[in-house]
Amino acid sequence: MKGKQMAKHEALAYYRTSSASNVGADKDSLARQKAAVEAYAKRAGLTIVAEFYDAAVSGADPVDTRPGFADMLERIAGNGVRKIIVETASRFARDLIVQETGHSMLQRLGIELIAADSPDSFVDETPTATLIRQILGAVSQFEKAMVVAKLRGARDRKSREIGRRVEGRKPVPAEAIALARRLNRKNPRTGERPSLRTVAAKLAEAGFTGPSGAPYGAESVKRMLSTSN
Repeated sequence: MKGKQMAKHEALAYYRTSSASNVGADKDSLARQKAAVEAYAKRAGLTIVAEFYDAAVSGADPVDTRPGFADMLERIAGNGVRKIIVETASRFARDLIVQETGHSMLQRLGIELIAADSPDSFVDETPTATLIRQILGAVSQFEKAMVVAKLRGARDRKSREIGRRVEGRKPVPAEAIALARRLNRKNPRTGERPSLRTVAAKLAEAGFTGPSGAPYGAESVKRMLSTSN
């Protein structure tokens, strides 16, 4: 309980510079971002416990392709910190679609994204943000429908070829999800969580594996841990 209470007052800082010309000890972009994030954290009563930096990375690049951002997500998976502070929304992503998709991903993970210059900017219901969310939602639904249709067609063809019905992939058993959550608990001595691959190995030892019989991948374990109760 004490650890969770501490995590509520902790945050991670994320910085990004968009070109190599803004990187270096003689440049002020990183220093400016740090000053803004630290000032906000102080006002909000938050402690910055780690900083992550993507140097010379375009604001139009998807957030999950950025090395620094990926390191930050890995850190988040192993602790209870659920707040990320950036200087401005454009430091997170300059492209609005990248910004919205990145923010949605963090929301699904239960992570709060805060812009130091305007703390509510990521949740404000502006006409532009609403339109982008609606478009992204429609695209997502279309893609899901296409995937379902392709999989159904493939199963139908396979069924005709072998003369019996081929079913789709079975959902992960509830018992496997429950065990994954137990295995992912923090070590009471070290305060650290096991890696996703370690959890997958333990699940395999308990008889829970992927459809091929191999241990679940790290992404599969991550989805188990994010599944609602």
